[in-house]
Amino acid sequence: MPGWNCLVTGAGGFLGQRIVHLLLQEKKLQEIRALFRVFRPKVKEELSKLQTKPMLTVLEGDILDAQCLRRACQGTSVVIHAAATIDVTGATPRQTIIDVNLKGTQLLLDACVEASVPIFIYTSSIAAAGPNSYREIVQSGREEEHHESVWSEPYPYSKRLAEKAVLAASGSTLKNGGTFYTCALRVPYIYGEGSQMLSAVVTDALHNNGIIKKIGPSSVVNPAYVGNVAWAHILACRGLRDPKKAPNIQGQFYYISDDTPHQSYDTLYYTLSKEWGLHFDSSRTLPLTLLYWLAFTLETVSFLLRPVYNYRPPFTRYLLTVSNAKFTVSYKKAQRDLGYEPCFSWEEAKQRTGEWIRSLVEQHKGTLRTKTP
Repeated sequence: MPGWNCLVTGAGGFLGQRIVHLLLQEKKLQEIRALFRVFRPKVKEELSKLQTKPMLTVLEGDILDAQCLRRACQGTSVVIHAAATIDVTGATPRQTIIDVNLKGTQLLLDACVEASVPIFIYTSSIAAAGPNSYREIVQSGREEEHHESVWSEPYPYSKRLAEKAVLAASGSTLKNGGTFYTCALRVPYIYGEGSQMLSAVVTDALHNNGIIKKIGPSSVVNPAYVGNVAWAHILACRGLRDPKKAPNIQGQFYYISDDTPHQSYDTLYYTLSKEWGLHFDSSRTLPLTLLYWLAFTLETVSFLLRPVYNYRPPFTRYLLTVSNAKFTVSYKKAQRDLGYEPCFSWEEAKQRTGEWIRSLVEQHKGTLRTKTP
């Protein structure tokens, strides 16, 4: 195919930055348009230094700004939509999450049809599939099993409906008469250098005598390294641009994981950071069943107080379920259709992430020395 252009939304985020860097190595790619609401100065500076072929254009704009999206999509061959608001704690207003994740996706789909962008790759989430109960066990779940989240919480709700909209749009007619090809990648919890969530866990531990708070001691999940998840997006892009492969990929969703061992969230955090002095919280916790019903009570109080006071419970049934469920998936379908194989082994991912955590620990120690008279 002739030269092509690619728009990446969420390009200033944890995953989006990795996708942009991998795109720089793609053949005949003329321009990468990196869209983010507001780039951090350091990220913007780093991207600005990448002015090699293909050309990298940094765009700042809101995913809810239809005019901005139309401009960004003009003359674009592929859209990789990685922008999202991720929150399972209730800290972000419900409507904000739904607007960004669902309305923003629909606006972008509309902009693609209007600008005749033929390919759309959506970064979905395993949250669209579940888990629905901490008692249910899903082991190496597959796409044909049709797992679907039943939660009304804004994050799983918005990602599930946004994914449905993306897949339903596949095969529709573009303004220029062409065909719109879409697919979705359901990604799990992503770890690696630069992860804000992992950074928060480590920072909290460093301010708590190196003790890692218990987050999901009962869980069994398959986290994935950010480099592998980004690579899956590149392969999806190649697949949909290939006339032979595209018919089998369009309208499909794929679970993306890697060879990181299935483990609890707590074990993952400890494994990645133990070399730098961080350790488990050895204190006992309440039984999960009791915590679940306590969460139900707190949610009821929050609902009753809503007309006069915005009370946010410290934890919810959804958060407890996500943090303690046994829910893993298989990437065999992506392997078959996309040719996906993880680029980074568990050992390499662990080493890279561990070195980054070491820098956080050293930075923390440096701050303490500066504050000490």
